[in-house]
Amino acid sequence: MQAGLKIPDWYSFPEVLAELHRQSPPRERQGFTVFFTGLSGAGKSTLARALAARLMEMGGRCVTLLDGDIVRRHLSSELGFSKAHRDINVRRIGFVASEITKNRGIAICAPIAPYRQTRRDVRAMIEAVGGFVEIHVATPIETCESRDRKGLYAKARAGLIPEFTGVSDPYEVPEKPELAIDTTSLGIDEAVQQILLKLEHEGYLR
Repeated sequence: MQAGLKIPDWYSFPEVLAELHRQSPPRERQGFTVFFTGLSGAGKSTLARALAARLMEMGGRCVTLLDGDIVRRHLSSELGFSKAHRDINVRRIGFVASEITKNRGIAICAPIAPYRQTRRDVRAMIEAVGGFVEIHVATPIETCESRDRKGLYAKARAGLIPEFTGVSDPYEVPEKPELAIDTTSLGIDEAVQQILLKLEHEGYLR
């Protein structure tokens, strides 16, 4: 049913089938989460904002953007950047996204989310109520550093920022993301088009 396939009439009573269809609509009517992950400066927020704008233009479903910096400011302002606090922050994002997804909206998340197990847990939480599409913004650290207008990487390499992802704290590369995008030479419009095509291929958009 999640794939949009028809249940044979002989499978159950019509009333039961109607209730199953109500509870498990086809993918194009399900809520889903697009979860960007990648290094600081990889292009996650830029892609997330552009994707949100395109999906809003298409209409049909509510779209909510959960950008990493915005969530830090409004939902996780008391947290630091230890592994435990990073995990709490990403799990909070996952919970909010799961509620949006459960109510058949679209959640677009753009945290760094450096740890595989936490991303797996968020995926499991959201897939229990709808769709989950992980996008690894796989821009190399050299490109990310060259874009760093705030000088965060330089400060991290000088030891002024402890536990900085990619420098003094690990980034665990996703093993099987639904899509990987390197923004080094790929334009925003081109990248967003790749994401939309992927969502169409997976059945979330028509």
